[in-house]
Amino acid sequence: MDLLKRSAYYYDLPSELIAQTPSVVRDQSRLLCLDRVSGKTEHKVFCDVIDSLHAGDCLVINDTRVIPARLFGRAEGREGEIETVLLSRVDGVEGEVWKCLTRPGKKTRVGQKIVYSEELSGVVTDVLEGGIRVIEFEYDGVFNEILDRVGLMPLPPYITEKLADKNRYQTVYAKTDGSAAAPTAGLHFTPELLKKAEEKGVEIVRVLLHVGLGTFRPVKEDDLSNHVMHSEYIKVTQEAADRINATHARGGRVIAVGTTSVRTLESATGDDGIVRPYEGETSIFIHPGVRFKCVDAMITNFHLPESTLIMLVCAFAGYENTLNAYKEAVEKKYRFFSFGDAMFIS
Repeated sequence: MDLLKRSAYYYDLPSELIAQTPSVVRDQSRLLCLDRVSGKTEHKVFCDVIDSLHAGDCLVINDTRVIPARLFGRAEGREGEIETVLLSRVDGVEGEVWKCLTRPGKKTRVGQKIVYSEELSGVVTDVLEGGIRVIEFEYDGVFNEILDRVGLMPLPPYITEKLADKNRYQTVYAKTDGSAAAPTAGLHFTPELLKKAEEKGVEIVRVLLHVGLGTFRPVKEDDLSNHVMHSEYIKVTQEAADRINATHARGGRVIAVGTTSVRTLESATGDDGIVRPYEGETSIFIHPGVRFKCVDAMITNFHLPESTLIMLVCAFAGYENTLNAYKEAVEKKYRFFSFGDAMFIS
């Protein structure tokens, strides 16, 4: 099997296994535990993850907060509805200027004003590569509070049901606004479960990666060496780096919650295995053949066929181990993708 071919990462998934709604209780999702050395699997409930965490371990969480970045409005002087998805704030300018996706694009040329509500409108000031629009927003009040009232959660395209409670697409530890999608492995944690981990002697360390919509874009290149990874903003503080390095120094494990935490840690770690503070963009592409420098175990959901995320999991757990575990999950009717069940890989 050529692991640099996109087709190597395809698997059959019945559409009915794509979770459309979150579990009733966050930590009652199913959990598939995979030993990446032996390939052995066990089937548990997510709250049982506490049994796999040991005193001296470090649980690394991504505390990004999803903004209700999906807006619907009307183009002034034109008929029909305009959908706008906020991707990232434009730095170095005053006010709220954002890179956005709009649909239909032909109605959002430079100079077009879009009215979203009585308190929020925007003007298209530029069109970038890939059809991305730069929109300067005009608003009356506090921008983030208006977004909370007017905006919807930008759910992945494979979720077709409306989300009853927007907080269920938010981790309980979400803190810093900026993501266009949730770091979904963290959705399974409850405050009580995190408290149990700390009482057991597990350190909980926060890092930051603002998830972009590029995470949902399919890999188009047949040869992975030609794939250009999307760029995302990350931040690892000096305190976080020190605590993670101290974990390894005392023989503990660094356990990343989600592929976003994995990408953040591996971006901030040198070839010597030392994590250093970092703030900026990362476009790291982790696939089989890439050596891990920091992460010892990870918690993750089940990912789309032929996606960069399943490639990352294959790089960590081993190709055959991963595909076998996915096949087993399908047979046992696990729930897949953002609102689905989880894996603990150690």
